[in-house]
Amino acid sequence: MGTRNNLLRLLAGSSWGASASTLRKSALALCYSTAEYCAPVWARSPHTKLIDVQLHESMRIVSGTLRRTPLPWLPVLSHITPPHLRRMAATSQLLTKIRSSTVTLPLTSDIESNPEIRLKSRRPVWLEGLQQEVVPTRQRWTEEWSTSDVVNHSLVVDPSIAPPGFHLRRRLWSTLNHFRTGEGRCAANLVRWNQASDPSCSCGASPQTMLHIVNDCPDMKFPGGLSALHLADEEAVAWLGMQSTR
Repeated sequence: MGTRNNLLRLLAGSSWGASASTLRKSALALCYSTAEYCAPVWARSPHTKLIDVQLHESMRIVSGTLRRTPLPWLPVLSHITPPHLRRMAATSQLLTKIRSSTVTLPLTSDIESNPEIRLKSRRPVWLEGLQQEVVPTRQRWTEEWSTSDVVNHSLVVDPSIAPPGFHLRRRLWSTLNHFRTGEGRCAANLVRWNQASDPSCSCGASPQTMLHIVNDCPDMKFPGGLSALHLADEEAVAWLGMQSTR
């Protein structure tokens, strides 16, 4: 997975990189195809977090976000369903296929008449299939997003829809997402990264956060603030162009 993420990173570049749409398709083909192979078999293992670490990195590359970006933002900005929901959907699809098959397979008897579970640590696929309520993946994702408390959460209502600006050039797309997530190049973050000593803005306000730049700074703010910038219209793109060259 690390090698595949490196290939994806080469496609992303820094400012000249491929579009978010191209990177998304590449991530699904290069990274997710490997990370989700036979997922219904091992999806309930506690070690899935090791796979998720690599998939989170894939989504950071697609979205152009920084490492400290809150995790719930990554699937939204990369327009890829969260890994755990994708695994749940794959498991549900497998169970449905087995139960509706006209061919009797050895696994069919386990699904229909479950054998006794001898170890409490084991979570076989058929047990989870019986316990879980069948809920569409999109609905699950929307419910999880609505209950999250990440910064600027109110910008997105339906996380399953591609965010505005998905078509933008790499540098503009990354800059826009830095403002959305609050994790970008500003004085407050530079101090936190040990790259500056003064968190104040050039306008005199302290600290200079990403939200202050777009909403309140008299020298740099965008008309309409972050909610208007999120829509990525022509005026927003022009403003982002000036910010990306700072």
